[in-house]
Amino acid sequence: MNVWAINKTLSIKHFLVELVHRYGENLFALHEHPEQYQAVELYLIANQELSVYVYTFAQAPEKYGVDLKYPLTENNIIGENENLNLEQLLSIITIHFDLTL
Repeated sequence: MNVWAINKTLSIKHFLVELVHRYGENLFALHEHPEQYQAVELYLIANQELSVYVYTFAQAPEKYGVDLKYPLTENNIIGENENLNLEQLLSIITIHFDLTL
């Protein structure tokens, strides 16, 4: 994932740089939403059934929201995790994808 080549805000790019730093370049892939420059949807390359939708719109400065998506849409968690700092966001993503450092 070339973070600097995508058309996203600096806050989203900052999140992606930290994600790549922690987990490497080849773990995640992007669902394309080119019109949403304040958001990004990610999934594991090895398991596309789970994804996260990370956004900065309608959030305090330097804060993030994240929607957690599951194979059964009725289990999705939408709009419950908002105004998170970067560490809180990364912690939720680590748990959602069952990643270990």
